Amino acid sequence: MHILLEHGVVMEPSKKPLNVLIKQLHGNIEVVLKNGCEYKGKMIKCDGHMNILLEGATESKDDQPLTNYGNVLLRGNNILYIVLDATKH
Repeated sequence: MHILLEHGVVMEPSKKPLNVLIKQLHGNIEVVLKNGCEYKGKMIKCDGHMNILLEGATESKDDQPLTNYGNVLLRGNNILYIVLDATKH
């Protein structure tokens, strides 16, 4: 099954953003929110709304560390973008 996007572009199911995100479960990611806050941690859960649960999360803003958390739940509609395999950054 393929998904037809705008302008006739076809996207395979394995390339859908949610499927790509799910493949990163238990990996380190960075999540940047619309308000500019950045969270890094190990993604232990995500759902169809891209709500993300991070374990061992750290919060920063403008590259300045703010707080260390145990677990943090990030609401999907507040997410601006996600960096997968954040250990490379």
